[in-house]
Amino acid sequence: MAQLNQTFAPFAKPIYIMLKPIGAVCNLRCEYCYYLDKKDLYPQAKNFVMSDEVLERFIRQYIESQTMSEVLFTWHGGETLMRNRDFYERALKIEQKYAQGRRIDNCIQTNGTLLTDDWCKFFKDNNFLVGISIDGPQHCHDRYRRTRDGRPSFIKVMNGINLLKKYGVEYNVMAVVNDYNVDYPLEFYNFFKDIDCHYIQFTPIVERINGQFAPWNVPSEKWGDFLITIFDEWVRKDVGNYFIQYFDSTLANWMGVPPGVCTLSATCGQAGVMEFNGDVYSCDHFVFPEYKLGNIHDKTITGMMYSEKQQQFGRDKYETLPRQCKECEFLFACHGECPKNRIIKTEDGEAGLNYLCKGYYKFYKHVAPYMDFMKKELENKRPPANIMNFLKK
Repeated sequence: MAQLNQTFAPFAKPIYIMLKPIGAVCNLRCEYCYYLDKKDLYPQAKNFVMSDEVLERFIRQYIESQTMSEVLFTWHGGETLMRNRDFYERALKIEQKYAQGRRIDNCIQTNGTLLTDDWCKFFKDNNFLVGISIDGPQHCHDRYRRTRDGRPSFIKVMNGINLLKKYGVEYNVMAVVNDYNVDYPLEFYNFFKDIDCHYIQFTPIVERINGQFAPWNVPSEKWGDFLITIFDEWVRKDVGNYFIQYFDSTLANWMGVPPGVCTLSATCGQAGVMEFNGDVYSCDHFVFPEYKLGNIHDKTITGMMYSEKQQQFGRDKYETLPRQCKECEFLFACHGECPKNRIIKTEDGEAGLNYLCKGYYKFYKHVAPYMDFMKKELENKRPPANIMNFLKK
């Protein structure tokens, strides 16, 4: 427990900055999207396009801030492909200008509707990892992910995925779990297997509108049931073949090693976000004035991300937990999950409980014996996939 209270040693952990080359601009109007409203932070902006000057300043500072020999650039939106290919070609040249022998990798998140042969050839030629936002089979995806004029987007997304496959581009999927698709866990999971996607991430939607829970929020206990149903299928058939971020991260926490995802880490604060104009914020989910760390024209990325303000933001993840969480048997597994979701009270009336607490607790209770088995296999240098043969017996 003591390690949770320690202060960050300077430069002890790598810095990740999500980059917004076009700000809060998108060709879709997903009903649950929390990000497009961020335009309101910049009422004087004529457009939300990152200038070449900001781009170069960021790339130089970002590479200088890294303590590792490999540097990962993460391009996010809005919709990233609303910037043309010339912009990313310039970015690649600037990356190499300042690389100084480091390996540079790029990943980009897109809704997939604007993918073309030219885009996919570019991504293949330049080793991009492409993340596709898709919420499952067509009836699930089109529930909320629609165009500006209300038309469904599933067919265009699937066309984009097929183009990525055609050119051999490495890709994974990011799905939002909401009040609708949470009722179709196996159909949801099998859809991704059917399209031969082996790296699957999904995240529960939890938002408030004018202080009230959004109607598309995933119910907490249904979230737990959703995870359990998919886990029971995965643990019997797919360990070592399909990689689901939640399950991999849970096993990592069972092993006592970094889970690879900030929401399930003991502390946070290493993953910031930079807007189109150079403003840096503590986290993609905390793009609010009170969480602004500064601007790269006035401060360095290193200075902002290792500032006391950002360190305290990271420590707050543990320090602001209610007593119920700190005494929970599964604290080591969820660490209170994302602070943005801590919007309800405990039975004792203490604020700061995660909206999804009941669901997570249900999930961890269910998977504990399976995680114990896989942990022992790893400790004995055997593959965790051995659990599938064990369960068959």
